[in-house]
Amino acid sequence: MPGMREPSARPLAAIVTLGCKLNFADGEEIGRGLRAAGFDVVDRLCDADAFVLNTCSVTHIADRKARRLIRSVRRMAPAAAIAVTGCFPRTAGETLVRELGADFVCGTRDVDKEALTGYLAGRVSFPPGAAAAPRRSHTRAFVKAQEGCNDVCAFCIVPKTRGREDSRSIAAVAAEVERATSGGVREVVITGTQLGAWGRDFAEPLLPHHLISGLLEATEVSRIRFSSLQPQDIRPELLALWEDPRLMPHFHLALQSGSERVLSAMRRRYTAAEFLAAADRIVAAVPGEAITTDVIAGFPGESDAEFEETLALCREVRFARIHAFPYSPREGTAAARMPDRPAPEALKERMARLMALARELQAAFFERHLGSVRPVLWESRRDEGGAEAWSGHTDNYIPVVMPGSSLHNRITPAVLREVDGGRVRAVPVGEGS
Repeated sequence: MPGMREPSARPLAAIVTLGCKLNFADGEEIGRGLRAAGFDVVDRLCDADAFVLNTCSVTHIADRKARRLIRSVRRMAPAAAIAVTGCFPRTAGETLVRELGADFVCGTRDVDKEALTGYLAGRVSFPPGAAAAPRRSHTRAFVKAQEGCNDVCAFCIVPKTRGREDSRSIAAVAAEVERATSGGVREVVITGTQLGAWGRDFAEPLLPHHLISGLLEATEVSRIRFSSLQPQDIRPELLALWEDPRLMPHFHLALQSGSERVLSAMRRRYTAAEFLAAADRIVAAVPGEAITTDVIAGFPGESDAEFEETLALCREVRFARIHAFPYSPREGTAAARMPDRPAPEALKERMARLMALARELQAAFFERHLGSVRPVLWESRRDEGGAEAWSGHTDNYIPVVMPGSSLHNRITPAVLREVDGGRVRAVPVGEGS
């Protein structure tokens, strides 16, 4: 049985989350509901009374991970209550998910989460007078501002698993940010299925900059990250808000391809030229910016020359990080019916080149910031040869390690000194010369 159960008078619920930041936001919301219902809650597999398996279904590989997780938890804990949520039930169907071992199956909307909490609370025994469990102090919280997507990208199943666009009000998002702050969180990540679509489903439509400005005004959280956007979302009124140091200079813009023809076949709502223009606007407006992205290699019909266009655009933008994915046909999407998929050998070669470029660009991004002083949120303690050290992330999301003590959940300036693989070693200000 993985993990040791800590003694407690309350029943224990384990929440295991797969997939995207939006899933992590859902998991945190479910955890709050379970704590309020009287559970202790952990975010790992352990000897628990109840399990919430928060699944992903963006690719066939994600489906496979979800199936394995459900089966393994049922074998590990035959008497426990198992609830499965997230996107996998929408693609696999409730019958299959129950056959894999789930007792309760639900979706991702608020009403589903309430039903999940009620089901698990009805399956376990609570000691008389059990109080709500205190929330463990985290450094970062994921807060959902928006759910669903009305776009029809050819490769993506998410609109079918997450449904139509549904934005939360500024007041609701701000209240959740304040709850996280009162629990000790120093940084929130505002996330959504299609975050740039926030507000366009309101009776009087709003834009993302209205949400950000509202959160800056209504909350006192130290750091705000605004998750994934698209080039058409990068407007002057949005970028002007980054004059506030509470907004982290990290932008995730999903590229997918640098070829105009492939972007059109993917049904993306921007061109490669528009992507480059959006990146240029960010660089001009936000000092120290990090731009990260997603890229798909081997989309049906992608030629060698078109893949080269993607590599060239990545070099021109100088991404801080590339999340690289091989194209995987997803039943129920338009791309799954498209001909001319690259041969497996060609796809493997393209992925190898894309991953090599990702490592090269990340290292170059780290090198550009050596010698600079960046604020770091310290997240976890490390032992390095008997000496205490801490790991965390800069405002522009560089992972750093620095010697020190008692830094948990503090934000301090650090001098970036040396690239060490996928991170940077730092020293306290005053030791940087």
